[in-house]
Amino acid sequence: MIQRVWGSVLHPPMSGPRATMVIRMMAGGVFFWEGILKFVYVNQGVGRFTKLGMPMPETLAPAIAVLEIVGGLALIAGFLTRPFALLFIGEMIVAILSTKISMYLGTSPLPLPPVPPQVGIWAVLHEVRSEYAQIMSSIFLLISGPGPWSLDASLLSGEEAKRDRLLEATARRPLVAGRRPPEAEKESWSDARRVVGR
Repeated sequence: MIQRVWGSVLHPPMSGPRATMVIRMMAGGVFFWEGILKFVYVNQGVGRFTKLGMPMPETLAPAIAVLEIVGGLALIAGFLTRPFALLFIGEMIVAILSTKISMYLGTSPLPLPPVPPQVGIWAVLHEVRSEYAQIMSSIFLLISGPGPWSLDASLLSGEEAKRDRLLEATARRPLVAGRRPPEAEKESWSDARRVVGR
């Protein structure tokens, strides 16, 4: 079961629409420049994490920034799309829980919005729009995969071509005197398929 789930994460379907590339570029671009901002402005990185009471902010903020930069570029390229989408879903859930609950209650350690609504449900709904868009985009990419115009699709098509060549070569072995019985041949064929992951 776990192996099947992990396999589907690493080998997503490529049958989605080509327009999936637009979602990848949108989500990946936002993660990419938000990661850079965490290095450029202390109040977006270590300072923000410190105010929010995050553990080890001097380590955690740069680690999240690197994840966002690398993961953002990976989403744009369509490389390891599902694993990065899964990581970003988790990150957005943490971001929402760590900032929006205190905003709702009016106890946020971060500066409140400059104009009303500043606290309560309407303030949260207004300020959560970026996280909401990012989490929904990541969920879409997790479900549908990167689409055919992606690095994942290119790598998968190359891998499938290699598998097909190996299976073809295994199926066309010449008949040799003293060959194994048919039962052993079946085992050999299933062993070959297991080796190439089919």
